[in-house]
Amino acid sequence: MSLNIVLFEPEIPANTGNIIRTCVCTNTTLHMIRPFGFSMSEKMIKRSGMDYIQYADIRYYDSFEEYYEKYDKEKMYFFTTKARHKHSDVVYKDGDHLIFGPESRGLPEKIRSINEQNNVRIPMLFNEHVRSLNLSNSVAIGLFEALRQIDYKEFL
Repeated sequence: MSLNIVLFEPEIPANTGNIIRTCVCTNTTLHMIRPFGFSMSEKMIKRSGMDYIQYADIRYYDSFEEYYEKYDKEKMYFFTTKARHKHSDVVYKDGDHLIFGPESRGLPEKIRSINEQNNVRIPMLFNEHVRSLNLSNSVAIGLFEALRQIDYKEFL
């Protein structure tokens, strides 16, 4: 089993390419929920994902509902700047799903309200100039915290 990264309606191809590369390097399944703000054949995806894309385990869904029907909501963690709990307060397990929203607006309220106790945030200083971290950085921070907690068992 492995961890799962879920991108809900990603918008920027370079971020997605970087996330694909991170997922391949960590044996993490990537779930992508349409619509995307780009084509998966775009040069920016290939450039940022390099030659890792051919090794990626990517699963595609036409809607959040299609994705949601297939997995246990108790294993879903929703990354949002609107959460009270820190991402590092959670006890992650193999098979968990770390869900991230689009770069320009984050996860919509209807998704964040599915299991509010599983909404988590990455601590950062907020001011009038800052909304959030870059999506690919946020995925890496969340994923590596989960991997640290499960003892990097596949990387020893």
